[in-house]
Amino acid sequence: MNATVALLADPRAGDSDNHASQGQQPDAELLDAYSRAVTGAAENVGPAVVSVEVRHRVERGGRPARELPGHGSGFVFTPDGFILTNSHVVHDATRIDAAFADGRRLRAELVGDDPDTDVAVIRVDPPSLALAELGDSGALRVGQLVIAIGNPLGFQSTVTAGVVSALGRSFRSVTGRLIDDVIQTDAALNPGNSGGPLVDSRGRVVGVNTAVILPAQGICFAVGINTAKFVTGQLIRHGKIRRGKIGVAGQNVPLLRLAVRAHGLEANSGVLVTGVDESSPAGRTGLRPGDIIVGFDDKPVTGIDDLHRLLASDRIGIPTTVVILRKADKLELAITPDDAPPASS
Repeated sequence: MNATVALLADPRAGDSDNHASQGQQPDAELLDAYSRAVTGAAENVGPAVVSVEVRHRVERGGRPARELPGHGSGFVFTPDGFILTNSHVVHDATRIDAAFADGRRLRAELVGDDPDTDVAVIRVDPPSLALAELGDSGALRVGQLVIAIGNPLGFQSTVTAGVVSALGRSFRSVTGRLIDDVIQTDAALNPGNSGGPLVDSRGRVVGVNTAVILPAQGICFAVGINTAKFVTGQLIRHGKIRRGKIGVAGQNVPLLRLAVRAHGLEANSGVLVTGVDESSPAGRTGLRPGDIIVGFDDKPVTGIDDLHRLLASDRIGIPTTVVILRKADKLELAITPDDAPPASS
């Protein structure tokens, strides 16, 4: 017994203690690095985050209209006081205020909002505002550390951390249009986080927090900052997003295998035209109800979302080609998209 105890306490026991302490040291260093990344990002971006406080006029059951309060988050991203937030936070608001972490409260004006991407820009007078640096959502990787900053349930400057759970998600906006390249994260979000920044470990904004899936936990979504950059540029310049339209109503339909093989099509579905505005580009081009759109601008169209995606602002007024199936024939028609009216929720 004594020999066995002595053997276990022999010189190798000391070695095992050393190995344990050496194994713990890297773990501590990793945790310290994680903490520094989160605290650094919060310190860099936190001063630029605002609580967006709004009032909406509501009419119910024929009773006199009332103004109800609401709130979300946002962040300053230019020196001249432009603030990025969600469209669903400020759309149709009768009053907008921005409350800063340092106690300042400034009246804000709506520059423009786009319900189709759930992005909006508001503006305040810029008395020495802290700015958030915009990053590149295209460089994100699944598993990467991200930090969400916002004002959930009225608790100002709340910080949560998590990872990028998935990339390239699609998400339906309140208008029904598909938002592409949405970031999925498990950084905890709650009502009031909407419009706040999703930040990488270097303190650069990579997304705009927009939604959670209830009652699920840890399934949250943010609009990629690259999408937001494009939208905010147009909102600041034009006050709205310019998108092309061709003037058809349609629905997704599968294609017959025979038609796919016969015409060498790249997809197995298209958009069945159910209605045509005769004064629109489609009406002038000769599109008819019953036609199936399978291509646009030399790209395949598998459904309505593809068509929306291809009708970007740079196609407005530019002649292009729409490919359709009309009965047994495949036709190519010249078409020039018009400027679509602004979306509304």
